[in-house]
Amino acid sequence: MSRIIDLTHLIQNGLPPFPGDSETVLEQSRFYAVDEFNNHQLSINMHAGTHIDGPMHLLDIHTYLHEIPIDRFIGDACLLDVSGQDEIDYKEQYETQIQEGQIVVLHTGWGKSFGQPDYFTAYPVLTLAFGELLVRKKVPMVCMDMPSPDKAPHAVHKLLFTHQILIAENLNNVDQLLEVSSFEIIALPLRIQADSSIARIVARVRA
Repeated sequence: MSRIIDLTHLIQNGLPPFPGDSETVLEQSRFYAVDEFNNHQLSINMHAGTHIDGPMHLLDIHTYLHEIPIDRFIGDACLLDVSGQDEIDYKEQYETQIQEGQIVVLHTGWGKSFGQPDYFTAYPVLTLAFGELLVRKKVPMVCMDMPSPDKAPHAVHKLLFTHQILIAENLNNVDQLLEVSSFEIIALPLRIQADSSIARIVARVRA
């Protein structure tokens, strides 16, 4: 029986937003004692917590995330341990670590800072050379335990999006994959007409 590792941050009231984005508000709107049923209401931007960026996020296109084939969100994956690096650059060893068509998961260690003041400002970044490796390897999605692969003017974002590579940000518990030899990623966004989406992302560890 395969083991599942949940890589998703809990959606809760006050979930830390990227600077400039709206706050997450999750409230109980109906109470059993009064209404004879419970209900909750959520107001959230699509880049809060664990989420998937689609190309429409930073390109002048009109392809919503729900229009991308669902099979691009599920697939065989590999983990790169890039912890302790301020700049994640190309290394020759990645040529053999990443198989063509695999989803790539990056363990930067930055996820431990989630909720801290510098989480959204001092995170590591990917170089264009690393991004070009992902393009060459025909990676469908890159997942990371940090809020973004780059900073303004977002050249890496745009490179990846131009080649239809999805970006999953703010993953949790990625360190649990360090001792795993084989796994697949299941990263399901909402079926939503938007540029990006909050998502439930899990790793299914192969026996």
